[in-house]
Amino acid sequence: MARMLKEMVGLVTGGASGLGRATVDRLVRNGVKTVMFDLPSSGGAEESAKIHKENCVFCPGDVTSPEDVQKALDICQEKWGKLNVLVNCAGIGIAKKTFSSARNQVHSLDDFDQVLNVNVCGTFNVIRLAARIMANGEMGPDFERGVIINTASVAAFEGQIGQAAYSASKGAIVGMTLPIARDLSSCGIRVMTIAPGLFETPLLGKLPAKVKEELGKQSPFPNRLGNPDEYAHLVQTIIENQMLNGEVIRLDAAIRMQP
Repeated sequence: MARMLKEMVGLVTGGASGLGRATVDRLVRNGVKTVMFDLPSSGGAEESAKIHKENCVFCPGDVTSPEDVQKALDICQEKWGKLNVLVNCAGIGIAKKTFSSARNQVHSLDDFDQVLNVNVCGTFNVIRLAARIMANGEMGPDFERGVIINTASVAAFEGQIGQAAYSASKGAIVGMTLPIARDLSSCGIRVMTIAPGLFETPLLGKLPAKVKEELGKQSPFPNRLGNPDEYAHLVQTIIENQMLNGEVIRLDAAIRMQP
């Protein structure tokens, strides 16, 4: 039976732009009171005001900081009294070869560590703190207390040249989906991961239209880049369908990345 989103409370990391911004917008439109969590430099205050002045609150912070994340979770509890939904969209990426023969240069260990710290440790940091609040919340009529949705990438399965750090981080998110779902099952909390393909996000938005069109043609069907709201739509579906748990869903128009 589909769950009603109205009256739920959510937290979306990386919520000020791209997939996160689309998710916040869709959740709020469907009645979910939402905290948009993103870096202070993200412009989140302006973006949250555009969505809804009362039901969307921006909280600046870093996913790798327990104090920042707790501050966002406190807003959920103090303003609306609970937390039902967590969507992790915050993440970074770099493009560097493990070893570049042309430059005689090895991959920086600091760069590798930073990507894993933000994408993996940051995601887990938010999950562990949010899970405590969800687990102590009231159980719904369907015996559920919360839903956690993480963001991986098709790079977790088909990483391209220069994506060692990014693919490792997204592969880790894929790998921890099932064990965390099992960890939290007794608390009535579901855990899912979405692995998007090529989407029209700010990162790709800076590219010329012709380049974006060519990228979109790599997808068998539909022959285009994904719309961020299509990601958000899947988030909504996962929340509504209780049988979705402990799994990774590719949202990629059947693309298989070339080297």
